[in-house]
Formats: sequence, structure tokens, C-alpha cells
Amino acid sequence: MSTLTTPAPAATAPPLRVGPHTVAPPVVLAPMAGITNAPFRTLCREFSGGKGLFVSEMITTRALVERNEKTMQLIHFDATETPRSIQLYGVDPVTVGKAVRMIAEEGLADHIDLNFGCPVPKVTRKGGGSAIPYKRNLLRAIVREAVTGAGDLPVTMKMRKGIDDDHLTFLDAGRIAVEEGVSAIALHGRTTAQHYGGTADWDAIARLKEHVPEIPVLGNGDIWCAEDALRMVRETGCDGVVVGRGCLGRPWLFADLVAAFEGRTGSFARPALREVADVMVRHATLLGEWIGDEARGVIDFRKHVAWYLKGFAVGSEMRKRLAITSSLEALRAGLDELDLDQPWPAGADGPRGRTSGNNRVVLPDGWLKDPYDCAGVGEDAELDTSGG
Repeated sequence: MSTLTTPAPAATAPPLRVGPHTVAPPVVLAPMAGITNAPFRTLCREFSGGKGLFVSEMITTRALVERNEKTMQLIHFDATETPRSIQLYGVDPVTVGKAVRMIAEEGLADHIDLNFGCPVPKVTRKGGGSAIPYKRNLLRAIVREAVTGAGDLPVTMKMRKGIDDDHLTFLDAGRIAVEEGVSAIALHGRTTAQHYGGTADWDAIARLKEHVPEIPVLGNGDIWCAEDALRMVRETGCDGVVVGRGCLGRPWLFADLVAAFEGRTGSFARPALREVADVMVRHATLLGEWIGDEARGVIDFRKHVAWYLKGFAVGSEMRKRLAITSSLEALRAGLDELDLDQPWPAGADGPRGRTSGNNRVVLPDGWLKDPYDCAGVGEDAELDTSGG
């Protein structure tokens, strides 16, 4: 893969400790619904040289306990993945506890991350995801059940600043995490209302790090290139970074992150379109192998096409054509019609994925009346499918 040689700054963060696991450099792939399945994790891990931590997409505790077929596929890990990381979503402490014990007793993973950051309405209207930290007692109950059930497995959690600017929860949630034995916290510097719009509040990450010095704090939000990651660590004092939308259509970002954190001179990936096309075909191939059907793998890959091609001179008709392919042959043929000698375009590292903000937050009736009472939240509030 083509590279642009630049002097990388010296390493700015020591290895991250997550229970018994050492993550060096301290770089984590954020769990993203429909994205961070086994094929995408494989791609990112290959570019990183196996360094970093790569977390599965969201797994619903109810679906896991019921051994839902789709869920059991989503928790499949490649033999080379270590440590194996599962992110769990749950609203009912009892169900969360059952799911965690199942993972621990059956050896399904080496690390469990709890989802308290998802802003999607179908999740928050059940009182899940980023809605949970507002209910302090519910948050504590879920975390306590998870840590207790996990035994020797480390439990971490990912969260947002709060529901909105009038209902911030991240400092209280961080203190609860410390008191209940969580191994590390990741903070996305946005509220639920912001979704993915506006600018991430890195100052909040710095405040959380000062508030809970007992455990590692990881920062998340607006990391589009390796330089952003180093700047976040430098400006906030956080112990590592969690990268989500920045690697959409850019799995080689993990090669850049490793180089930057290791303080090595040079070698930031700047692939020409030919190299990007090769990665696209490999990504689609891996999806087909994982699903067990080439056509379904290519169809699942369609969502990635625009992300990979961002910034390159590709006409709208060809973009549409590539986004409706259903075979590897058609995908490769379409890509071969492009000017594959195009160099890496200037400004191609900017925002990708969802950017909407200032959304109305969908919550259960009366959710904000009392930050402690969690009456009415139970097993029936659980989602029954995984992956978001």
C-alpha cells in the first residue's frame, strides 16, 4: 500500500491495561452495528499487524441468552483474534447477568464491553443504550451484575456525556463504574441528542479522566486520522482512543494509528485507487465467506462503497452501479473501469458515516422525572435481536 513518509510524533501513551490484557498501542475499534463484524475486524487487524483491541458489534443480552441464531453468528471470532471482545446491550440487570455468566462459563470471549452509548431511537425508547446512565441505580445494578457474573473476565463500558446538555451523566457514571469494578471507560464526547452531529467535546474526556484517575479512560469522537488520535491523548490526558466512523472505508487507519503511537517515522497509508479497489474486493470476499453466500456478502458490502470511494473522481452513475452489485465479478469489473491510477485525494480523511445532530431523544414515558427510580424497566424492555 502506498505511503506518505512524514515524521510521526513520539509515542504519547503507554500500553493500555484491560484486566489481564495489554493493548499496545492503546487503540480500540469501536463497536458499530452492521459494521464491526468478523470480516471488518479481520481487515482492521491485518492493517494493524494484530495490535490493538477490536470489539464486536452490539450483542443483545436477551438474544444471547436465548441463543438466537443471528446472535450466535455475530459472536463468532476468527482463530487469530485475541483478546476476543464482545459488546453487550441490555436493560434488565438479571438478563445482563445471565448473558455475562454464559460468556464466562462457556469461554465465548475474553473481554466484555457494556453499551451505554447507543443513541438510536429504537434502543433509547426502551430505556437502553445512552438512556441508561441517567438512571443511576439502574446503571449500577447492570454494571454490578455484569462484573459479578464475569468472574475473571474484564468488564469495560462505553458511554456518552448524557441525554442532552441539561442532563449530563458522565461524571456520575464514571464514579459508579469505578465503585463497581469496571476495568476501563470509554467516553464519546457527545450527548444522545447530538447523535453524531457537531463537534465532539474533548474537554469532557479530560474532565472524566481527572474525575476517575483510578481506571483508564479512553476518548472517542472525531478521530479521522492518526494525528487526531495523538492530539486527543495530548489534549485530554486520556489513556487511549476508540475509533469508530474514522475507519469506515479506511481500515488501513489502524496501520497509521500503530505507526503514530509507536513514534515511528513515516509510513502513513495513502493508497491509490487501485489499492483501495483491491481492499474493497477483499472486504466483500470476506463477508461472503463469513455469511456463506457470495451474493449476500456483496449485498452486505454495498453500504461500504461510498465510504471507500470518498474523495476519488468517480461519477455518480458508476457509484450507483457499484452500490447495487451482487457478485464479486460485477464488483471487480465495475472497479476496473475506473481510473485506478488516481492518487490518494486531498481532503479524503474527513467525516464519514452519520452526521445528524440536534435530534429529539426518544425515551420511555417519564424517564427524566427521577434520575434514580427505575421502576417499570424489566426484561420486556430488552431488544430481541443483535447488531443494532
